[in-house]
Amino acid sequence: MKRGLLVGCSIAAVVLIIVVALVGWGVGVYNNLVSLNEAVNQNWSQVENQYQRRSDLIPNLVNTVKGYANFEKDVLTRVTEARASVGSIKATSEILDDPKAFQKFQSAQANLGSALSRLLVTVENYPNLKANEGFLNLQAQLEGTENRITVARMNFNQVVQDYNTRVKRFPAVIFAGIAGFHEKQYFKAQPGAENAPKVEF
Repeated sequence: MKRGLLVGCSIAAVVLIIVVALVGWGVGVYNNLVSLNEAVNQNWSQVENQYQRRSDLIPNLVNTVKGYANFEKDVLTRVTEARASVGSIKATSEILDDPKAFQKFQSAQANLGSALSRLLVTVENYPNLKANEGFLNLQAQLEGTENRITVARMNFNQVVQDYNTRVKRFPAVIFAGIAGFHEKQYFKAQPGAENAPKVEF
């Protein structure tokens, strides 16, 4: 009888060790997914930060241009409308889980970038404005911001790749589905981005 009890205790101990090991392993996988998800959110904040910087610079750029040139109203109107369109989209980290909302956000940002490019190209017709120190500073700030946006988006896509890879790999995919970790969206080039822009004066 003692031997049967001893065998039963041994089996229970082995089962307990296996259960504890599986739980510990599952906790490790879950914690890793949480860390990767937070990295995505942190990098998304950096993207938003750079877009906000651009949005804050635009009124200064437009006002400087207005003050210096009898400027084409159409170009300024496009910039103002594009900025308003971007401002109307509530960009939260939840947008990363909604492909349609993410695409709408990305499209609005692309439209704003395109309007700013037209503004800067049109400014080339105004030599006095081009030479103005305030305008040159704003133009440099805007160009720097566009570069920062590019870097922030590249970094964001890298952490999204790390996160999505982990979420899709077995056996993490099992825990990811149970714990509510879903694939995140990448920033993608806008249609036609592979073609060089056409500049006409």
